[in-house]
Amino acid sequence: MSDYPLHTLETAPEKSRSLLEASQKEMGMIPNLHAVMAESPSVLEAYQTLHQLFLDSSFDDDEKTVVWQTINVENACHYCVPAHTGIAKMMKVSDDITDALRDEKPLPNDRLEALRTFTLAMMNKRGNVSEEDLQAFHDAGYSRQQVLEVILGLSQKTLSNYTNHIAETPVDKPFEKFRWSKS
Repeated sequence: MSDYPLHTLETAPEKSRSLLEASQKEMGMIPNLHAVMAESPSVLEAYQTLHQLFLDSSFDDDEKTVVWQTINVENACHYCVPAHTGIAKMMKVSDDITDALRDEKPLPNDRLEALRTFTLAMMNKRGNVSEEDLQAFHDAGYSRQQVLEVILGLSQKTLSNYTNHIAETPVDKPFEKFRWSKS
């Protein structure tokens, strides 16, 4: 069992308190991931910043979900898969997309499947993708900007997935109904 605390506004290091307040204001709660990350104000700030930057990327909500959940599933993140299932529902992403990602089944369209394939290539090849990987991504209609934005998504999810593995972060109550484990 992990010994990482779930910080509150009262127990968090001073530099993390305003960051937790921002989480509470934006989401109506302090997600357990943020409560764990509060142990390191720098990590929590980096995560929140990367999250906002990825939200502001050129990807639409379906595509953001594909990048996030592809990484979450590949990393077998017990916390992020259910959390991003709930987030996808809030973003009005089709259950067909969410279920395919969670179950590692083909996505409902070739463009999204190309995004998943490229995201996996970036992860599994540690960024050393081939010209063929890049060409397939571009042939699906994605830009050089979006190649870099996949890396941005990987950066965000590396922070969260690895933190959740180490801290054994409990799934937040609103997302418990979306519990998941890698098959």
